[in-house]
Amino acid sequence: MKLETLKDLYIQELKDLYSAEKQIIKALPKMVKAATNKQLAAGFKEHFEQTKEHATRLEKILTSHDESTRGMEGVIKEGDEMIEEDAEDEVRDAGLIAAAQRVEHYEMAGYGCARTYAELLEDRHGAQLLQTTLTEESDTDKKLTKLAKSVINVAAK
Repeated sequence: MKLETLKDLYIQELKDLYSAEKQIIKALPKMVKAATNKQLAAGFKEHFEQTKEHATRLEKILTSHDESTRGMEGVIKEGDEMIEEDAEDEVRDAGLIAAAQRVEHYEMAGYGCARTYAELLEDRHGAQLLQTTLTEESDTDKKLTKLAKSVINVAAK
């Protein structure tokens, strides 16, 4: 797809985000199993449910523009590698948080850009859905930071 307009860029960003969300949906159950800290596992389970809704929102926006979904891989791979790492439980949990936060930051950047494009293109409904997801991604990142600072990283020390 040749990018000729802001709308082209917007659609490409939405498709990239959709691809990322679908990969995260596959990765999170593995992260739940790998996490030994119950709070961390519960947080991953909660975000799994949110992530399914994020993908649904993106599908709605893309459909409203008569677009299909398509396709992020490197960031997700880090989480998979951490799951397989030969590490002490507490250290693996700290690594899982780091991998999850890299994904959250990638998503926050993408959702922020897509929301701004939607606003400029006067796609108010799309902008609203993207902002809702951006807020949820930011909240997840804050929860992970709090858990890391108060429990996980301390235990790994």
